[in-house]
Amino acid sequence: MRAFRPLLASVLAATALAASLPAPAQDTAGWPSKPITLIVPYAPGGFADTRVRLLARKLADSLKQTVVVENKAGAGGVVGTNLIAKAAPDGYTIGTGNLAPMAVNPTLMPSIPYDARQDLAPVILIENSPLVLSVNNSLPVKNLQELVDLAKKEPGKLTFGSSGVGGAHHLSGEMFREQAGIDIVHVPYKGGSLAATDLMGGHISMMFEMGYSALPAIHGKKIHPIAVTASKRLDVLPDVPTMAESGLPGFESYNWQGIVAPAGTPAPIIDRLNAEFNRILQDPEVRKAIADTGSQAGGGTPAEFAAFIASETEKWAKVIKQGNITLQ
Repeated sequence: MRAFRPLLASVLAATALAASLPAPAQDTAGWPSKPITLIVPYAPGGFADTRVRLLARKLADSLKQTVVVENKAGAGGVVGTNLIAKAAPDGYTIGTGNLAPMAVNPTLMPSIPYDARQDLAPVILIENSPLVLSVNNSLPVKNLQELVDLAKKEPGKLTFGSSGVGGAHHLSGEMFREQAGIDIVHVPYKGGSLAATDLMGGHISMMFEMGYSALPAIHGKKIHPIAVTASKRLDVLPDVPTMAESGLPGFESYNWQGIVAPAGTPAPIIDRLNAEFNRILQDPEVRKAIADTGSQAGGGTPAEFAAFIASETEKWAKVIKQGNITLQ
């Protein structure tokens, strides 16, 4: 494997997200010899936190070492992500790399205290979480084409809710507006649950919502699912077509998360973590937990995760710029 380090470095550099390789003299044979801190840049109890705690438990069992999960929320994930980026690159501080702080905020925010391309080393993609586009039950549409037709018939009348500017809910709606060529109005809320409540109450027309959150309302027939933003239909919603199937080719949107480390973390440690998480993602308990929420298990190499982050950054930068989206 060591003979391929230069090749790996060149691949990561090509994606503009690579970490610097460690000095040859570094000794990583004894890693880990003390507890590992895993930073989650969001509050306890949420989607990112719940999944990571399961993974941390599995990682601790595998490495025979304590893995401490620390929640460092704030500024749309920037606070926690910055702590990961600024930590010592010794393998004892890692964290989750999420959609907003890794691929959205570098374009959306005027300035952030880290460079996602230079300060963080991608380890592995953990999961992709497609969204479900649903409408309130009073809206007279049953599929995406009918929704687009109604929006074109009544420009500026239909609304879509979100958990706030720059999140997956919001950006999915903006991409829908741009690709479908429709005029719909964004209604930001201080949290996805508030938007979801108003969707059920008929106060907003539609919402792109994460599967785990949308499923109870869908099964309770409180909202009507129109399409999913994945490349293929979800096992938990087999009768709901994808956006691409419904007339918008290439439309994909995910709220994703992976594992990252500070740039300069020794390559053998990155490789060990990658191998451990790839194995953990095959664990039946983990796969069931991911599938039950309508998400898709990740995996792959650090280079593949780096390339994915680069493609997501490019995609959402285009949406942000075309939609003239700002935090103001």
